[in-house]
Amino acid sequence: MFVTPAFAQTAGAAPGGAAAFAQFLPIVLIFVIFYFLLIRPQQKKMKQHRAMVDALRRGDQVVTAGGIVAKVSKVQDDGMVEVEIADGVKVKVVKHTITQVLNKTEPAAS
Repeated sequence: MFVTPAFAQTAGAAPGGAAAFAQFLPIVLIFVIFYFLLIRPQQKKMKQHRAMVDALRRGDQVVTAGGIVAKVSKVQDDGMVEVEIADGVKVKVVKHTITQVLNKTEPAAS
């Protein structure tokens, strides 16, 4: 009977190098967008937090992850900080649980 134009066309050629790259281009673009919108800002934030924790000194007023406002009384080398939460009440906390430094002490005059 009548042959429709879809059946009358010849079969398409096998995908070449450029066509295969064009298929993976959206995936690559999605990864690049995720890197710049999610991964890179998170790494920058972690780097800033690490620098803040490394710069802790005696006398700094800090906020812990639990919401406790305390004053640093001793910075230890094993990743711990001794903080004073009230007069005479000292508690040891892990350095990386400190979320914010409220008041920074001035360095000692040399």
